[in-house]
Amino acid sequence: MRRAVVLGASMAGLLAARVLSDHADEVLIIERDGSDVDDGPRPGAPQGSQVHALLPAGQLQLERWYPGFTEAAIAAGAVVPPPDGVRFYVEGVLRTAPPVPPTGQATTLVSTRPFLEAMVRHRTMAIGKIRLVVGRAEGLIFDGDRVTGARYVPEGADEIVTESADLVVDAMGRSSRLGDWLEENGWPRPPMLRMPIKLNYATALFRRDERISDVWVAVSTASADEARGKVARIGGFHVVEGDKWIMLVSGYDDDRPTRDVEDFTRRARAHFPTPFGDIAERAEMIGEVITYHQADSRRRDFHKLDRLPAGLVAAGDAVASFNPVYGQGMTSAALHASCLSAYLRSGPSPDAPARAYFEQVRVVVDAAWQTSTFSDLSLPHVDGPYPPAYKLTKWISDVVFAASMTDAAVNRRLDAVMTMRAHPNTLMRPGTVLRALWLSAVRGVARSRRSEVSPAAG
Repeated sequence: MRRAVVLGASMAGLLAARVLSDHADEVLIIERDGSDVDDGPRPGAPQGSQVHALLPAGQLQLERWYPGFTEAAIAAGAVVPPPDGVRFYVEGVLRTAPPVPPTGQATTLVSTRPFLEAMVRHRTMAIGKIRLVVGRAEGLIFDGDRVTGARYVPEGADEIVTESADLVVDAMGRSSRLGDWLEENGWPRPPMLRMPIKLNYATALFRRDERISDVWVAVSTASADEARGKVARIGGFHVVEGDKWIMLVSGYDDDRPTRDVEDFTRRARAHFPTPFGDIAERAEMIGEVITYHQADSRRRDFHKLDRLPAGLVAAGDAVASFNPVYGQGMTSAALHASCLSAYLRSGPSPDAPARAYFEQVRVVVDAAWQTSTFSDLSLPHVDGPYPPAYKLTKWISDVVFAASMTDAAVNRRLDAVMTMRAHPNTLMRPGTVLRALWLSAVRGVARSRRSEVSPAAG
C-alpha cells in the first residue's frame, strides 16, 4: 500500500497503525484529541481514569508488536504484583483456587490506562512511517465500490481536508459514525446488537501504605440474589505506577456510586472485603472520586453485511465494546491488530471487501461477548438478548467454575479463557465437562456422607 489512514489514536488505532507500518509506505493517524498523552486520560476516553486491566493475551500481543515492551514498561514504573499479593473474592469469600501454571510470559503488567496508552503511543509514533494529525474525522471518500480516503477538519480550522488512502481503519470507539457514513453513501450500516447493562463506576487513587494493607491486587465479585436482598457488585484495586493504589467500586441499574468521598468509603467498607475498607478509610486519597456510566455492551456485526466497500476495516470498540469490569477492551484491540496482520499477510485483493478480516475479528468478538454477556444475563435488570442454548451453557459453565475451585486442570483451562488466551468453547469440550461433572458428583457424595454423621458420633 502507498498510504493507510487510521481514524482515532485509541489503543485500537495505535496498534492498527503499527501493523500497517509493515505494509504501507505511509500511515496517517487522524486523532481529535490534541492533548499530550503524558498528561493523563484523553478527553476522548472518558473511561481512561477508571481501573483498567491488560489481560495476558493482550500483553503477549504488545510484546509481539513492540519487542521489549514489558521490560521497558517495568523500567518506566509498571507494576509486577507478587503472587502472594493477589486476592480474588467470590461472594465475599477468598477464592483459594489451585495455582495456575505459567502462561508463557514471565510477568503480568499492572498500570493505569493513561500510562499504558502513552507507552504504546510513544513506541508507535517512533516509527518513521507513521504520522499523526489532530483533527475531527468528517467522513469517507468513495470511488465506485471502494473507499479511497477520508475527510477531516484540522484542529483550529473550519475547512475540510481530504486524505487519499488505499485502506482506512475506523478506530473511533463506541461512538463511531461509520454506520452513518456508509448509509449516507448508499451502503448498508452494520447491524448492531446491544445488551443493556446499566453499569455504574466510581474510582479513586490512594497513596500506597504497606502498614494499611499488603495486598497488591484484589478483585471482588458478588452476584445478585433477590430472595436474600443481595445486589450484584464488582470491585477491585491494584497497585499502579508511582506507588499508588487505584480502587474501583461499582453497581448496576439504580445502584449508583457517586463522587462523594463518604459514599465511596462507605461502599468500600460495607460492600467489599476488608482490604477495600481499610484502604478507603485510612489511606490518603489523591485527587477526587471519578464516576463513569456505561449503558450497554454493543457489537457491530460487519460480517453479516451482504454489501461492504473495499478499502475499509474497523477495530476495537468501533466493532464491539463489552462490560468493562471483565477487562477485555484493550486486549480485544490488540487481538484485532493481529487479525489485521494476518489478513494483510494473506495478500488480499485491494479491490475486494475485507471479509476475511471481519470473519477473524468475529472470532475474537464472539469469545469476549460470550464470556461477558453470559455473566451479565444473570443480572436481574438484564433481560436479553439470550443466545441459543443459554440455559444449558450457563449450567455447564457453573459446573466448570465450581470444579475450578479445587481442580488444577480445570482451573488452568478456565484461566486461559478468562485471560483471552483460549475461546470459551474450549470449556465445553467433553473432557473438561466430564471432569467437572465427576468432581461435582464426588463433592455431592462427600456432602451426603457428612450429613449422615450424627452430632454424637462426631
